[in-house]
Amino acid sequence: MENKANGTRSSQHNSSTSSSAKDRVQRVDPYGFERSEDFDYESYEELMSEYLVVLTRRSIKWSKLLQGGSKLEKSLKVKRYVRKGVPNEHRTLIWMVASGAQEQLEKNPGYYHKLLESEHDAKLVDTIRTDLHRTFPDNIQFRKTSDPCLQKTLFNVLVAYGHHNKAVGYCQGMNFISGYLIIITKDEEKSFWLLDALLGRILPDYYTPAMLGLKTDQEVLGELVRAKVPAVWQIMTEHNVMWTLVVSRWFICLFIDILPVETVLRIWDCLFYEGSKIIFRVALTLIKHNQAQILQARSFPDICDRFKDVTKGGFVDDCHTFMQKIFAEPGSLSMATINKLRETCRARIMAQEL
Repeated sequence: MENKANGTRSSQHNSSTSSSAKDRVQRVDPYGFERSEDFDYESYEELMSEYLVVLTRRSIKWSKLLQGGSKLEKSLKVKRYVRKGVPNEHRTLIWMVASGAQEQLEKNPGYYHKLLESEHDAKLVDTIRTDLHRTFPDNIQFRKTSDPCLQKTLFNVLVAYGHHNKAVGYCQGMNFISGYLIIITKDEEKSFWLLDALLGRILPDYYTPAMLGLKTDQEVLGELVRAKVPAVWQIMTEHNVMWTLVVSRWFICLFIDILPVETVLRIWDCLFYEGSKIIFRVALTLIKHNQAQILQARSFPDICDRFKDVTKGGFVDDCHTFMQKIFAEPGSLSMATINKLRETCRARIMAQEL
């Protein structure tokens, strides 16, 4: 679908249509984020009218699948369902079960609350407090004036995690991830265990002080681009653009504030179920789909600008079509391939840092 978010319409008809669309669609989205001044209500309404049909169909199928409780065995059928989208009413349950967070919560009753009741590290508390007001200033639920104010919930989750995983403590980026988890689960303890699943198992060493896992995966993406989109790899090399300059926020924030909310949530559905290879699928799709645009770049800053542009527009707004593309455009991508590349890249990084 064509993205018209930044377009201007001079005709009176379009202006009145846009204004009536704006009346029907609120200034704040369902997750509490305020829409920008140039938000195209008409395009959004057109897109959502199609997507709501998909959501309704998925919701009925998920409700049938989940009849009889929260037991969910991993299978090809469930994987297919997850890839096609998890309805919001089932999202917390699916994320918790698929990621192993539910199992950890049940194995450790009362653990989260004990962490909150224990004596807090003053330095950790100060660092987290500094970042609280920077977390989603465009989300009405995170404002001090809102009731309840999610800043307090966010503080609790981050402090508890900092004491739970002292090797990580607190690192910028974790506030945005935790914030998204809280918006979806509306539950402190579940958000804590989902954060633990992400940082401890799905994305290990992303947020440790050395950030070795993060640095490694950015280099892995470079190797995958070299194999699957060689022309882009070539232009990056020619202009000496390091991957960390253009994709670090993709990895650190897991596409929060980079792609639209609905698209991010669909990516996270698959991330919790299938693991970290999903991040590579998304990154490769953004690069491969926009290859022609990236190759038009003529300078270092130009390349950086192109990488910002690939995360905007109709291609990423239409989350359902976009998710179909991430499983088609990059071709085959196994965890075995990724892990082999991780070994090579990690060794190279460690050798450079000696």
